[in-house]
Amino acid sequence: MVGTVYKSTGSWYTVKAKDGSFYECRIKGKFRIKGIKSTNPVAVGDWVQFEIETIGDDTIGIIHKIEDRKNYIIRKSVNLSKQTHIIASNLDQVFLLITLNNPTTYTIFIDRFLVTAEAYDIPVVLLFNKTDSYSEEELDEVKFLANLYREIGYTCIGISAKTGKNIDKVKELMTGKVSMFSGHSGVGKSTLINKIEPQLDIKTAEISSQHLQGQHTTTFAEMFDLTFDAKIIDTPGIKGFGIFDMEASEIGDYFPEFFKLKRDCKFNNCIHMDEPKCAVKEALEAGTVSWSRYRSYVQMIAGEDEGYRMDDYAEKK
Repeated sequence: MVGTVYKSTGSWYTVKAKDGSFYECRIKGKFRIKGIKSTNPVAVGDWVQFEIETIGDDTIGIIHKIEDRKNYIIRKSVNLSKQTHIIASNLDQVFLLITLNNPTTYTIFIDRFLVTAEAYDIPVVLLFNKTDSYSEEELDEVKFLANLYREIGYTCIGISAKTGKNIDKVKELMTGKVSMFSGHSGVGKSTLINKIEPQLDIKTAEISSQHLQGQHTTTFAEMFDLTFDAKIIDTPGIKGFGIFDMEASEIGDYFPEFFKLKRDCKFNNCIHMDEPKCAVKEALEAGTVSWSRYRSYVQMIAGEDEGYRMDDYAEKK
């Protein structure tokens, strides 16, 4: 049988067959020794082949093959630096939720996420949430950030999952597609999904007043079928986003505004650091390339992982 993985708990996988039936499945042990260096060899969104087995009174599925993935979004494993974690696969687009505060989404996190999505050819829409809770000064900062990414070519929408502002625009973009929602814990993913599809009634939690961080309400990635011809993958909140398996010479190609300027650099192998007559550095000095984007780039080149939590970086944001 052939089906799509709708939920993964790490040991069990909920698979939806082509006839609409759901099966609880396990994977064959040899999956784990085929050189797959991911902590989760099977991810939500995977197309898989499985067989049904009856054990006593129970009927379970055994996954024996993963079909070729169209794409996937991946990051370094939190605990195992030499391994990766596939967040989801076979995506049409990703919605990255961003909040100015409660919790703060720093630009280095946004940029790492965008670079990974660019590397795996996944379109990203930036949703600036909680616009109902900001002061005029904070709204100006949100507009500044949105304009920065919009000029690069990303779709940016200011929303309020609480009041429903611009939810219709999000639903329009989702129609007919498989979309993943991602972001830090507490940015409002579950609240937004409940506003889009109230019958799902996904659990939400309050922001921690002590640390101004969200509580983990989504434990495992899970796909849902929506009533308006759309599928959504809800994911656990992400604290950090380590990029994986990228050479320094290619990182700049996943910054669209850098890639456009690359042909004007004196050297065709320019990595936009110390080389003379670098078009990116010239654009940076001229103000046509963002300093925050360039700082993110430099941190990625240096191989720094969690620097976006540093206070000095927050001040420069």
